[in-house]
Amino acid sequence: MMPLLIRGVPHSKAASDSLARLDEVGLHARATHRAGELSGGEQQRIVLARALVGEPSVLLADEPTGNLDFRTGEMIFDLLERLHRSHTLTSVLVTHNLTFARRCDRILMMEGGTLVSETRGTGPGSVHPRGDG
Repeated sequence: MMPLLIRGVPHSKAASDSLARLDEVGLHARATHRAGELSGGEQQRIVLARALVGEPSVLLADEPTGNLDFRTGEMIFDLLERLHRSHTLTSVLVTHNLTFARRCDRILMMEGGTLVSETRGTGPGSVHPRGDG
């Protein structure tokens, strides 16, 4: 809610928009909980709800599954994919997890701050529109 209030959005609209985003990430029932009362996966979902409440066109996520066990990481990545589509976002995800990276449309590999390769993943946009790549 705070990002909207800082932008001058009226309290009632900020509250309803924030609850809608929490509902979208499956945390409407946890709206009154403090961060210390949430699991790591719940905290990541809160971060996504907060990022989306301002209706951005670009989502930047740096290691969104980095501190999570594999099962929770899978759930967060599935949510990222769903939010990417439903909000028609341009999403830039930074990860060391190649399993998750391969599910993206495009993979850029860096070493020492230098781009070393670019490949297509298996995401829905990974097939070239003409079918040749």
